[in-house]
Amino acid sequence: MRKKQRVSKNYQENVACLNRELGVPDSFDVVFREMLIGGKKVAIYSINGMIDEQATGYVLQALVSLEQDELTVNTLEKLVRGRIASLQVSEAESLDQVFYSLLSGPIAILVEGQEKAILVDLRSYPGRTPEEPDTERVTRGSRDGFTETLAMNTALIRRRLRDPKLRMKLVQVGSRSKTDVCIAYIENITNLGLVREIQEDIQKINIDGIPMAEKSVEEFILGSKVWNPYPRVRYTERPDVAAIHLLEGHVVIMVDTSPSVMIAPATFWHHTQHAEEYRQEPVVGAFLRLVRFVGIVISLFLTPLWLGAVLNPQEIPAWLQFVIVQQPGKISLFWQTLIADLGVDMVRMAAIHTPSPLATALGLIAAFMMGEVAIEVGLFAPEVIMVTAFAAVGTFATPSYEFSLANKLVRLLLIVLTGLFNFTGFFGGALVVFIILLRTKSFGVPYLWPLIPLDIRALAMIIFRSPVPVKNRRPSILKPQDITRQPEGRKEKKERTK
Repeated sequence: MRKKQRVSKNYQENVACLNRELGVPDSFDVVFREMLIGGKKVAIYSINGMIDEQATGYVLQALVSLEQDELTVNTLEKLVRGRIASLQVSEAESLDQVFYSLLSGPIAILVEGQEKAILVDLRSYPGRTPEEPDTERVTRGSRDGFTETLAMNTALIRRRLRDPKLRMKLVQVGSRSKTDVCIAYIENITNLGLVREIQEDIQKINIDGIPMAEKSVEEFILGSKVWNPYPRVRYTERPDVAAIHLLEGHVVIMVDTSPSVMIAPATFWHHTQHAEEYRQEPVVGAFLRLVRFVGIVISLFLTPLWLGAVLNPQEIPAWLQFVIVQQPGKISLFWQTLIADLGVDMVRMAAIHTPSPLATALGLIAAFMMGEVAIEVGLFAPEVIMVTAFAAVGTFATPSYEFSLANKLVRLLLIVLTGLFNFTGFFGGALVVFIILLRTKSFGVPYLWPLIPLDIRALAMIIFRSPVPVKNRRPSILKPQDITRQPEGRKEKKERTK
């Protein structure tokens, strides 16, 4: 049904419309039950597997006990609300609203002669309990993570931010899927212009459904730039990470059925940070961040720089002579490097698609055949395997999975350009990538901020993990309504230590 249609006083007309649109009895999971209560026909619709069966029994008992003169919409709502106080009861005047609510989980009740339907929220979605995300593990800290259920995800954030100004706006996307998208922000902190822009962009999405959830939403609101692999929003599955970004003035976008949420806007540097850094002492966190920066640089530049060096052995200083390949192998070093780099990705993808009991065997086979045997038969030089391994470790040390994949593509580009045009190709490719990053923006925020445009204070906070009491200002680039987080924090601390 496409055009808006009101609930009719004609009971049979309403039932016929619902049965036709919902495919009753063809759709086995749509439960239709018709009862005679107080001399009037009552139709009850629900979706099997999405409701609490015990609560449904309470509602049915409340309906059966009604007398004929009590069977009006308002009285019915009062009785159900009074007898089962924990349930949410509402009225619906249009069949469109009945369809949306019913397919979202609540049961729909139609009473003969009434122009409104009763919606009782008895949802009990199938889903898993919050677990620590695989890609964002920490040594110390909370072990809960977002799930595929939107209501549970919002509760995980509410648990950490008990601020009455925290807003959770709900928008439906998809003419057929009617997927719930939640826009979370703190009303008196976040730039409301940014919130309006994101909300309008989401409401403009015109598609039948978004089964790929948050990624589909991102491509609609930001556009898909073919030549730019870098993510312009940050994904996280950790509620604590989402909460701290809300306090900074970011907007968090959650899509039902997805355990990942989007943080917007996001810069290049957001993808280099990890929750582990804030679970340790500041000096330890600064060290961990420095190690991650080194890993990111290695994942990007080590392999193409090494390839350029071995292609120009006369330019290598004496203290770097050990990088020269002693036994080049039967194919050129360029192809060796390219094949080895792609081989690591093949192993990674194979590990994802391999059942857990066989993952160890896969690792042993890959290490033996791609390592030792490949060197013995002359396919790879040992130095190629070593450099590729260092680059792979740097990739895995990158906190953001999407960011690491973008760096992987850039590394492959630099390898090809270096192999074809030597160091000229390397520096030319690096310049092109830098220009792309320089021109990239996330909801109007420059991607390289605070490096470009330069903000020394903010840049120092990014390079070095500073103590939390020192971070008393929100990022100015977000244009928050309240720039100050703890105006007297440092002063009070000094007074207490005297």
